Amino acid sequence: MDSLDSALMAARSQFAITISFHIVLAAFTIGLANFLLVLEALWLKSGRQIYLDVYRYWLKVFALNVAVGTASGLILEYQFGLNWSRLAVQAGDILGPLMFYEVLAAFFLEAGFLGIMLFGMKKVGPRLHFFATCAVAVGSLISAFWILSANSWMHTPAGYSIAADGRFIAEDWWAIIFNPSFPYRLVHMTLAALLGTATLVAGISAWQLLKRADNPRARLGFSMALWLLVVLMPVQIVVGDLHGRHSLKVQPQKVAAIEGSWTRPAEGAGEPLRLVAWPDMAQRHNHWEVAIPRVASLYLTHDLSGTIAALDEFPAQDIPPVAPVFFAFRLMVGLGVLMLGQGVVSLFFRRRQRLYTSRGWLWASVCMAPAGFVAMLSGWVVTEVGRQPFTVYGLMRTADSLSSVSREQVLASTWLILLFYLLIFGIGLWVLLRLLREPPKQDESGPQPTLADETGHS
Repeated sequence: MDSLDSALMAARSQFAITISFHIVLAAFTIGLANFLLVLEALWLKSGRQIYLDVYRYWLKVFALNVAVGTASGLILEYQFGLNWSRLAVQAGDILGPLMFYEVLAAFFLEAGFLGIMLFGMKKVGPRLHFFATCAVAVGSLISAFWILSANSWMHTPAGYSIAADGRFIAEDWWAIIFNPSFPYRLVHMTLAALLGTATLVAGISAWQLLKRADNPRARLGFSMALWLLVVLMPVQIVVGDLHGRHSLKVQPQKVAAIEGSWTRPAEGAGEPLRLVAWPDMAQRHNHWEVAIPRVASLYLTHDLSGTIAALDEFPAQDIPPVAPVFFAFRLMVGLGVLMLGQGVVSLFFRRRQRLYTSRGWLWASVCMAPAGFVAMLSGWVVTEVGRQPFTVYGLMRTADSLSSVSREQVLASTWLILLFYLLIFGIGLWVLLRLLREPPKQDESGPQPTLADETGHS
């Protein structure tokens, strides 16, 4: 049992490492593709060169992100065969087609039109090129649709039967695809991708404005990113509330872990908001707890006297690791509040006509650059660690999903993956910093496939 536990923890750690890298790149692809779509649409509508300049500038970043993101995605596919073959066997009839549709969308729409988007501006005309940009943006959203459908099914399985050998058999594909948690996760994750891109674009543009506050192209990127925060952060808060209330119905252990609630309060006392605590799994108790009475009841049940199922009401073997879920949720919410504040404060500086010139404000925006993606990663920790100890919630345990691999095998492959990431991400970061070192300029050139194309010779 000890060797199995160690192999399981090693496999889970490896997956956590790889998904953390890949999900940021995938989300940035979604956000940047749609940012580029808006920029090109504005250029076609207005004819103003500034939109095309900013488009071409961020298109180079997009191309680099897609290249590195594709490499990181291949590692995830490799892990399913190596570490999680039992999950693939038991749930493959359902997860396999969903993953296939994602690959189909990615290759036919994203990869198929990416070449035109990157190098076809002068070859196919502006309207056909805009169609290619739309296809790539839509393809990124369709890929997210299928991936999140598969992931959501593992949280709220529906439309299946179980064969005599334990395999999940598809019975109702409509119920499988649009399983109960899928709409909440799809909207929540799509908004997170757009908001993460917004904080990053705003931070990079702010850095460029610190060097030259009168650069109109850096101003445009900064302004558009901040408007996105103003519009989408309130929407994300509403969606997050709906998602949380649904999770309370279908995964009450997760919500109890989020709140660090070990014992249900007395009748009418309400659920407190625990601002600070150290959850102790062994003693089933919180140390150093600082809480505000009844506040959690307000956002969990919309009733100041409402309560939720506490952790001591579930079997100990079905409780997720409390501390990671507890702290990750507070980090996500804290960064979300800061992002909402960034959007609100931007309106103040915009009104005072100091949006591009206040150095303190620009430095604050630079510091907030990674906030959206860090919040997104924290949300995934809440989602995935909070699902434990199950891969298919309530039906298949993570320990039963593991391949017959040893801890040593998993650790060896983890080191190989880390070396691969060090090489790929190291080169990618170096190229990215070179791209971002200079702000977008007038008549910005787009990506160039070869030196021959740059000079006009074949």
